[in-house]
Amino acid sequence: PILMKVDPLIKVKADGLIAEPIVIWVNEFTEASAKEFATNMSKAHSTGQPVIPIYIDSYGGEAHAVLAMISEIEHAKIPVATIVLGKAMSCGAILFSFGTEGYRYCDENAIVMIHQVSAMKWGKLEELKSRVKYTENMNQHIYKKMSLNCKQDPNFMANEMSKRNNADWFLDAKECKKIKLANHIGVPHFTA
Repeated sequence: PILMKVDPLIKVKADGLIAEPIVIWVNEFTEASAKEFATNMSKAHSTGQPVIPIYIDSYGGEAHAVLAMISEIEHAKIPVATIVLGKAMSCGAILFSFGTEGYRYCDENAIVMIHQVSAMKWGKLEELKSRVKYTENMNQHIYKKMSLNCKQDPNFMANEMSKRNNADWFLDAKECKKIKLANHIGVPHFTA
């Protein structure tokens, strides 16, 4: 019989074939997409691939969905590369900032947009007050984590948004690199 030495980082499927690397695409932020994201992150850990590429092209979505995705990235055992193609707006910008330091890429034609967490709810006055407090706390939590991801002062994002009267903040690839949101301009080529 022919014996083949296999790197211990490479996982072998039951049929003897090496598992294909997992590439994750994020276009929306919903409960369903967060669940699919978690499944793909788990699969990526079992392939033996050295990095998990996450391509982002999104207008955003639900804040709780991006928080679930962030948890998956924070618990990853291998580097996670976040790559913006086209747009990373709202939740997309948040997810982008959670790529492993040195593994955040922004295509030269891409746009990133950062803004406050939004919550549209109706209800009794006290319910609205509670929702406002919760949303403000979530917003500050996200801004702080994004700031730290960019190796900035913890108040950096909140201060930048305040300078802009909390209006949507659009950044091109060069601006993303300048504030250390992106580590590289361009799209990487990953090989298995």
